[in-house]
Amino acid sequence: MTGRVVVVGGSMGGLRAAEQLRAAGWTGAITVVGDEPHMPYNRPPLSKEVLAGKAPFESLAFTPKAAAGDVEWRLGTKAVAARLDGRTVELDDGSTLSYDALVVATGMRPRRLRCAGPLTGRHTVRTLADAQGLRDELTRPDARVVVVGAGFIGCEVAATAVGLGVREVTVVDPLPLPMVGPLGELLGRALLQRHEERGVRFALGTGVAGFEGEDRVTGVVLGDGTVLSADVVVESVGSVANVEWLEDNGLDLSDGVLTDDQLRVGGRPEVVAVGDVARFPNARYDAVPRRVEHWSIPTDTAKHAARTLVAHLTGADGESAPFAPLPTFWSDQHEFRLQSFGAPVLGLGDVRVLDGDPEGDLLAGYHRDGRLVGVVALGGQAAARGAAACRPQLLKSPALTA
Repeated sequence: MTGRVVVVGGSMGGLRAAEQLRAAGWTGAITVVGDEPHMPYNRPPLSKEVLAGKAPFESLAFTPKAAAGDVEWRLGTKAVAARLDGRTVELDDGSTLSYDALVVATGMRPRRLRCAGPLTGRHTVRTLADAQGLRDELTRPDARVVVVGAGFIGCEVAATAVGLGVREVTVVDPLPLPMVGPLGELLGRALLQRHEERGVRFALGTGVAGFEGEDRVTGVVLGDGTVLSADVVVESVGSVANVEWLEDNGLDLSDGVLTDDQLRVGGRPEVVAVGDVARFPNARYDAVPRRVEHWSIPTDTAKHAARTLVAHLTGADGESAPFAPLPTFWSDQHEFRLQSFGAPVLGLGDVRVLDGDPEGDLLAGYHRDGRLVGVVALGGQAAARGAAACRPQLLKSPALTA
């Protein structure tokens, strides 16, 4: 085979795309462009083990499969523009890459609060450098930490900070319960109780109006006028898709990159998207395109997208079965774990306790139109095994209507 596939994005999605292209039979050139200086590494430990000082970088780095050993890596280089009609990608070092096929794997970056006040002392957690910088701050004597955002990352960082002995940790969120958006009220209340029992404070139902301080942050001003003293602020208020380099190509970039059910972008058979930047319909549930920011998605999307691209490049075009992954995620907080399979967010209107109770280990089922679409376990290993036992039922469930 001749020609080149360019993969833009040097994180897990980009690595898995390169590996899966080889697994699908592509023997031509593959070039991966990544803006970080590191080879791909595992991000979930950043808010937990790395922040706690329990995991060095070497333990996070992925080892590429042998079949992908000849892949060219252009690290520390950012894509700044693409010309899809001309099949080229422009890089920030002034060079241009031509391609026969393109994989969009640029992922997300943290959303930042646009509030008045100093920037020093305010952190996000997305990269290794982010986690290392935040850890240095959390180990300051008598640090007072305010975490803005009670989602997955916010709750994990709060739990890690308490575990490090930080004397005062407060989580702020405009919603009434932690993680209520993706998990609902039942799990939200159970999480709130567990975090408070372990020393995390919460200021819920209010947002952030600004930051106090001159050279660095000293306080967080809430929407109700309350001021929380803070030496360190962690902003965990969602993500922004890295899609600016794809502008002016007629694509739907309103929330990541819109794809079809084969992960093709903009009706172009030579362009696919993988990872959490891809907004795709999941045939397991309905035809509504959604982005999914779970750890399993880079691998799942890479497998399907690679088959789509190789079929096109080798002239074996033909519609495969629609993409229909079963999303999976976990979140370690304090000494307990959240473990999920399926799409709980689609069943928030009908959440049932399948086993246990909110005071102890809990297994919750999420239903839509009477069908089980997701499960979430909260607790120890037994609860996680209970969630895993539901996978066969989730896998065999027929697709739902839109």
